[in-house]
Amino acid sequence: MSLENILNKKLQTVFNNLGLDSKFAFVKVSDRPDLSDFQCNGALALAKAERKNPREIAANIASELEKDNDFSKISVDGPGFLNLTLSDDFIANSMDVAADDERFGVEKTSHPRRIVMDFGGPNVAKALHVGHLRSAVIGESIRRIEVFAGHDVISDVHFGDWGTQMGMILGEIILQDGNLAKTTSYNIDEISNFYKQANARCKEDEKAKEEARRITAELQSGHEEYYNAWQHLRKVSLEAIKKNYEVLDAHFDLWLGESDAHKASEEVVKLAKEQGASEVDAGATIIRLADDSKPPVILVKSDGGFGYQVTDIATIKMRYEDLKAQEILYVVDKRQSLHFEQVFEVVEKLGLAPNVKFKHIGFGTVNGADGKPFKTRDGGVMNLEDLITMSLDKVKESLPETADGYTAEDIEKMAKQIAIGAIKFQDLKNNTASGYIFELEDFAKFEGKTGPYIQYAIARINSILRKSKMNGGNIRITNKEERDLALKIDQLGAVINRAEAEKEPSVIAEYTYSLAQVFSSFYNASPIMNETNVEKAASRIRLAKLVRDILRLNLYLMGIEAPEAMLKK
Repeated sequence: MSLENILNKKLQTVFNNLGLDSKFAFVKVSDRPDLSDFQCNGALALAKAERKNPREIAANIASELEKDNDFSKISVDGPGFLNLTLSDDFIANSMDVAADDERFGVEKTSHPRRIVMDFGGPNVAKALHVGHLRSAVIGESIRRIEVFAGHDVISDVHFGDWGTQMGMILGEIILQDGNLAKTTSYNIDEISNFYKQANARCKEDEKAKEEARRITAELQSGHEEYYNAWQHLRKVSLEAIKKNYEVLDAHFDLWLGESDAHKASEEVVKLAKEQGASEVDAGATIIRLADDSKPPVILVKSDGGFGYQVTDIATIKMRYEDLKAQEILYVVDKRQSLHFEQVFEVVEKLGLAPNVKFKHIGFGTVNGADGKPFKTRDGGVMNLEDLITMSLDKVKESLPETADGYTAEDIEKMAKQIAIGAIKFQDLKNNTASGYIFELEDFAKFEGKTGPYIQYAIARINSILRKSKMNGGNIRITNKEERDLALKIDQLGAVINRAEAEKEPSVIAEYTYSLAQVFSSFYNASPIMNETNVEKAASRIRLAKLVRDILRLNLYLMGIEAPEAMLKK
């Protein structure tokens, strides 16, 4: 249990003893660390109800707390702020408890939920690009945070395999080959080329676009030849996409696609008609929304194919009925916000998932130096694979080609861990909703707010622990830097709780960087290897190991691996 939680319990006891409303009995990290470790502002909130001066209320609380030896100083400042400074022994004991706990004192939620997470969202026949990077990286981090918090999480990639692009590809193959006989021989590169050509053709040729729509509608209606060809396109694309996500270490429990919601989509259309919620307009079956300024949801298009939103609506129905979802999170580009507003409203209107919480976690774009979405030098969309290769090449500039005790395979593995970690940390250190500029020159540096800086901090502690000839002992606070480090460590639980509540991995990224910085200050001021006092040295060894383990945990929660050692040229 964190110091903050322990202090809250102490305050609740005092408030109850004084007959004060205990809902105001809580602390926060002090706004003025030069004055105290924590502060309680409850007296100000109680003043009106108690009809007393807030300083008088705070003084009464302080008088009770002064009987507790866990505090070294208590003061009432300003209009009634209660400032609390903890004893060094109390802080040290708290660190010992955290070091003995595999969760470092971070409690699991008392209200676990079944959460279904929808992220990734790749399409058949399209190579993953930088737009898919954020969905996978942010989604995987949130998934890990939710699992660590104690929730039951099911992740689903929600594969785009049932829309108009399928009709476009099949139409292009027929146009070039005369039929679909050769379809099962095509690999992912050939299929992607068909898609690119089809996409360009449909932009210029209305007849080609209309033919794609017709094929899509017939595919969705069960046309045998189209369906058999589609199965191969889907299989090859899925295999290629799984390899990309394996490199990013993004985990999916389910590899379902829009096509898996086909039957449920039919049920949604039928239900909407039975409830009188839908109507036919210009040959399309639609549902109008409460806000007339929003476009209606198209369930069935005039050509007979399903509308864009209906598979998401049907998928929610399936997730409620089959997966027993209590909460569904979508990690998707924030430009899709209207789509999800429409989907959620229709789900509620039709009563498809009662009492289920929905949240669209919208993210900004990955941009180049010009502030526009990151592209290749020739102006095309940057493929994820190419981005990873560029990053790997950049990291290798800082690593030696050979080193004593390391094989070429060891160095290659290290380079990949650093490159992927650098990409992910550069993404996650930014607020999810904001876009960011991908800095190829700076993102892989071993200094500053980068992934390699955190990884190097862990490697440095590993080196200290290897060289030390002693085991860690009970933690003692003997200087300011040890105290600062212990109080920073203690913030872990609050940080993870906030990241989970806000679905915001950048909270963990910021804390992790800050913890590594505070450790550096501690290490510079608190010798370990050269410390002659055995108890001090043993205490510092244990503090260093605790920091190492917490940094590792935080990197794990961001989906980043920590190399055991790191080399530099």
